[in-house]
Amino acid sequence: MHPFTYTRADSTRDALDAGRRGGRYVAGGTTLVDLMRETVERPDALVDISALPLREVTVTRGGGLRIGALVTMSHAAAHPKVRGLLPVVSQALELSASAQLRNMATIGGNIMQRTRCAYFRDVTAACNKRDPGSGCAAREGYNRTHAILGTSESCVATHPSDVAVAFAALDAQVHLLGPDGRRSLAFSDFLLRPGRTPHREQALKQGELITTVEIPALPRPLRSGYLKVRDRQSYEFALTSAAVALHVRRGVIREARVAAGGVGTVPWKLSAVERALVGQRPTGRLWAKAASVAGDGARTLQHNRFKVDLLERTVERQLRIVGESS
Repeated sequence: MHPFTYTRADSTRDALDAGRRGGRYVAGGTTLVDLMRETVERPDALVDISALPLREVTVTRGGGLRIGALVTMSHAAAHPKVRGLLPVVSQALELSASAQLRNMATIGGNIMQRTRCAYFRDVTAACNKRDPGSGCAAREGYNRTHAILGTSESCVATHPSDVAVAFAALDAQVHLLGPDGRRSLAFSDFLLRPGRTPHREQALKQGELITTVEIPALPRPLRSGYLKVRDRQSYEFALTSAAVALHVRRGVIREARVAAGGVGTVPWKLSAVERALVGQRPTGRLWAKAASVAGDGARTLQHNRFKVDLLERTVERQLRIVGESS
């Protein structure tokens, strides 16, 4: 392991000072420490922020939710307000990782986690995300689990987070605090597609700290849920997934929020599916028709062509589950 210094921040100011000087923030450490062991990441300085007061889940005045960056995945999943208002979030969290990891990993860390692409984690393989300009071994290698949406010539790795898919569907905001003050980003702008700079994964400035993730107030009644399709039933990343939230009033879909995971270089908002749903009456035929456009724009590789059909089936199934729930 590459030598590094370790500092424990007792206040937000201490954390920002250390971050400004190039320190990497760490809380649960369930991703970063693994990458350091494998020498994929070699930070010179770690800043432990686990003592900062960012562990609250609160309901906003309008009826939205704010989840602190240091709230653990297990705590957020079990929180009665999360479970009651947004089952899609709690389900996405419960289908992530193992119980032990969920007890340690934080919401902020989860959305910051890096890809599980095997070539990224193999320091002998070409990877533009790890070593810009070296190439992308996955494009011509074994790419069954790789992305079909949002890819570039430089990178085809998927984003691994489940709860990030729910946040993308619900148009969440990420609140940040940095040396220049506070700012907020739409979740769709926080995570970056690879383009020609796949090593830039988040729109963070030097030393910025995630403070909260805020989900806006949504119309009621709201039905929501998360479906994850994977090679095995536990401790596995998604081949495809679907986060769905529907507002149905007087038998008509008034609002639809849909996003997919396991198929995109970032959690993929399915705007075409949403447009196909709004203003329609829920029927089995509608679910199939709307899901048929889920893979629009897909660019497949040698081993992952099956993901287009699997994505459509996953979205159709979850639309049916949510849309026909009482």
